[in-house]
Amino acid sequence: MIGQLGRVLLLVGLAMAALGLLLILAGRLGLGHLPGDISWRGEGWAVYAPLGWMILLSVVLTVLLNLLSRR
Repeated sequence: MIGQLGRVLLLVGLAMAALGLLLILAGRLGLGHLPGDISWRGEGWAVYAPLGWMILLSVVLTVLLNLLSRR
C-alpha cells in the first residue's frame, strides 16, 4: 500500500515538473497570449481571461483522458 502511494506521488511530481518545464518553454517562445485571450485594463486595475489557453487545455486533456480510459 505505501509502495503504491510512493509511486503515485513520484509520478505526480514528475508530471508537475514536466508541466512546469513546458510552461517555461512556452513563455520563452512567446506563447503567453493566444488568439481569444481577453484582457481589460483600467486605471490601477487589469483583468486577464486566457480563453484561448482554456480551450486548448480542455481539448488536450479531453483527448488524453479519452485515450487513457480506453485501456
